[in-house]
Amino acid sequence: MRLIFCLLFSCLFVSDAIAKVRVVDGDSLVVDGQDVRLWGIDAPEYNQTCYDAKGIEYVCGDVSFQYLKGIVGDNVVCESIVVDRYKRQVSVCDVDGININEKMVESGMAVVYGQYSNEYEDVQVKAKESKSGIWQGKFMNPELFRALNR
Repeated sequence: MRLIFCLLFSCLFVSDAIAKVRVVDGDSLVVDGQDVRLWGIDAPEYNQTCYDAKGIEYVCGDVSFQYLKGIVGDNVVCESIVVDRYKRQVSVCDVDGININEKMVESGMAVVYGQYSNEYEDVQVKAKESKSGIWQGKFMNPELFRALNR
């Protein structure tokens, strides 16, 4: 009986520890029902287009979204920095010890959101130099894109 109780308790504990995660776009998640905005970064909007090195237009917002979906798993741990005006937890999130925010900038799937932080500026310089992601061609800063498309 004690063994059964221990097994049931451990199963309950494990299921509570696994976060339910949904990627919304290249810089936003829903973790266990809570809206989370990745701190210090800004990804292209979902329908935003960019141009690759050959000048061919592509939907970079969807590419960023798909990239984030590929690196996010059930082991997401987020540390909230602040709550924004939309009541989202603006957070630094990790998956298996990898800083997701930094990884998005490093891969060229997001830019530093300098209005709020320059934390990943050095990482962005490297992404730009290596022409990673959106840095391979031309793109509009996501903040400007949002302002022009309201």
